[in-house]
Amino acid sequence: MKIQAYDISKTASATTLIFDAIRQAIITGDLAQGEPLRQEDIARAFNVSRIPVREALLKLEQHGLITSQRYKGAVVAGLSLDEASEIFEFRALLEPEVIRRAVPQMSPQVLETAASCCEAFGRADDPMQWGDLNRRFHSTLYAASGLGYHMEVLDKAMDRIDPYLRAQLLLSDGMQRANREHRMIVEACRAGQADRAADLTRQHILGAQESLSRYWQK
Repeated sequence: MKIQAYDISKTASATTLIFDAIRQAIITGDLAQGEPLRQEDIARAFNVSRIPVREALLKLEQHGLITSQRYKGAVVAGLSLDEASEIFEFRALLEPEVIRRAVPQMSPQVLETAASCCEAFGRADDPMQWGDLNRRFHSTLYAASGLGYHMEVLDKAMDRIDPYLRAQLLLSDGMQRANREHRMIVEACRAGQADRAADLTRQHILGAQESLSRYWQK
């Protein structure tokens, strides 16, 4: 089983820990589309009963990361090009407004953290590391908006497309392009240019959508 497992039999938050472990395995591609998730195997790996496993799988299904199939049980969910396009279009509507609201509230520490992500991003040569840094970069800037519900919804949207974005980077110059765009966004935020930061964010998302679409159709 390609999930980082450990004994959590005495842990009150077993459901959360199992959810987080499976979610991470799906996002990084360690669990592939269509791969079965058998309750008894997961329960054995984590040394728990099936109850927290069922609860974790239900939460994963609510997040769109797994589906329940007749005769197969829970399997890792797939994603069509149309579904991916819809997620990108949703992000292109929501994220520019979030960063527009965030810019006036950004502290020097927030900007420094985002800039540090850019520096680490430029040194990274692993799409898995890139994916983590990409999400940290955006969440660092967006968190200043104080829009908690928006952040929660965007996090779920990113979970759905993250595995495909990371795979796409293996076959394109996406890492270099994204880092250039990230730096431009930070510069706009540092200058207090909320509208420019919003415009750059929208272009960044739509550019990633176009790149993923080309990769998908190969």
